[in-house]
Amino acid sequence: MANELQLKYGCNPNQKPSRIFMADGRELPIEVLNGKPGYINLLDAFNGWQLVKELKKATGLPSATSFKHVSPAGAAVGKPLSETEAKIYFVDDLGELSPIACAYARARGADRMSSYGDFVALSDECDAITATMLAREVSDGIIAPSYSDEALEILKTKRKGTYNVIKIDPDYVPAPIETKQVYGVTFEQGRNELDINEELLSNIVTDNKEIPEDKKIDLLISLIMLKYTQSNSVCYVKDGQAIGIGAGQQSRIHCTRLAGNKADIWWLRQHPKVMGLQFVDGIRRPDRDNTIDVYISDEHDDVLAEGRWQELFKVKPEVLTDDEKKEWLAKNNDVALGSDAFFPFGDNIERARKSGVKYIAEPGGSIRDDHVIMTCNKYGMAMAFTGIRLFHH
Repeated sequence: MANELQLKYGCNPNQKPSRIFMADGRELPIEVLNGKPGYINLLDAFNGWQLVKELKKATGLPSATSFKHVSPAGAAVGKPLSETEAKIYFVDDLGELSPIACAYARARGADRMSSYGDFVALSDECDAITATMLAREVSDGIIAPSYSDEALEILKTKRKGTYNVIKIDPDYVPAPIETKQVYGVTFEQGRNELDINEELLSNIVTDNKEIPEDKKIDLLISLIMLKYTQSNSVCYVKDGQAIGIGAGQQSRIHCTRLAGNKADIWWLRQHPKVMGLQFVDGIRRPDRDNTIDVYISDEHDDVLAEGRWQELFKVKPEVLTDDEKKEWLAKNNDVALGSDAFFPFGDNIERARKSGVKYIAEPGGSIRDDHVIMTCNKYGMAMAFTGIRLFHH
């Protein structure tokens, strides 16, 4: 390991020179095993690593995240996949998956459109099956505490040998004060070392006081996700994985809608009509993902028009109608939701309900808390006020 690493350029090609270095003189906590990571790659790598490290600490389960543009596109813990999940994540041909492979399949599968060209972070060693999964996806790189010999050999063949593989020291502890410069002015603050644990969920303010243990884990996952997602942010979680993330929106209701729409797409991908789509042989994985996304949307004619559907499908699919979508979406339930700051109005709760939300964690502190609580009570939701804000910029 060295004290600094020269980069090709910064966020954009015109931003030169570029490097990362340790101002305190210590060695960098990373070793580049393959490739040449860039500025944005490393921002994603470091944020992603922190996220999965905290997920593993909070849940005890191997964890993975798929990062894009300094926010997670998905994250999950290593729960086994159902047959349906294995199929919609396109890993049903890989046989039995390890826990860390399950975690990445879930993280990548939450929003495959956004995960295109991601940077991966794993809490545990990257094994051969996870590397095999990665080898066939469009991805920019990976950070993990270690790699099996077989996994490293597989990853070194990706992108004609240029795939970025980074090993991080899992025992590295950053300085308690962090700095950055904006417009030549240096900003300084204490690192956000807030420990996210079940104590944050103890102040349940709704009539429904029951949050099962597995839903507490989902709420903790949502809060840890938010800690590393550009604000404003809202995160929907189900069964140990994020299913919808709204990041960087100026209005909280827009975050809630964006994340809810992504959660709806995740659920609609499990509809029998979507599961039964018969794609032409040899279709590229990104083309297939994009086709599914369009098929589910109101623009479905873009892939079903005469002359177009033959390029994508062996058999022309029937339209997934609005009524069928509504009926299917009504079956999604027991979803957990976290918000990085308080909900100012009950409209966020109304939107969350449409995507199956039953459990909520948010800081509280709005002058309209009473209205938000009343809206939760109307639908029998359980909501905890955490008392902590999780802005990230």
